[in-house]
Amino acid sequence: MTRPAFLPSTMNAAASTGAEVVRRSAEEADAAAAECWAALLGGCDGPGRRVLPQRLRQLADATAVYAGSAWWYGDGSRLRNRINRARERIEDAVVDRDGAEFAEAFIGYDEAVATALIRVGSMIK
Repeated sequence: MTRPAFLPSTMNAAASTGAEVVRRSAEEADAAAAECWAALLGGCDGPGRRVLPQRLRQLADATAVYAGSAWWYGDGSRLRNRINRARERIEDAVVDRDGAEFAEAFIGYDEAVATALIRVGSMIK
């Protein structure tokens, strides 16, 4: 049985841009999301529910380091804000035990982080 993937675009973007620290952080966040998803579906309080917020913040922090402060707080601020809003939606969905909102918010989070990586990666090359 395969585990669901919540950050496929982010992991692909990190791999294609050589952002190894971001890729590892994305894998950790993705694993926590899968645990959290299972807990939401099962109606239980698994460890992923408690770990996920920290993993999402670590992924955003790794992305910020990869992007550099000038871009992250300058041209990248719109994406930074999208990432933060999506993360907050995910955290709210976990608290509310809302699986549909959780999945939808993850799509936005994955897209925003992947876009940031691709934009920065294209500037580096």
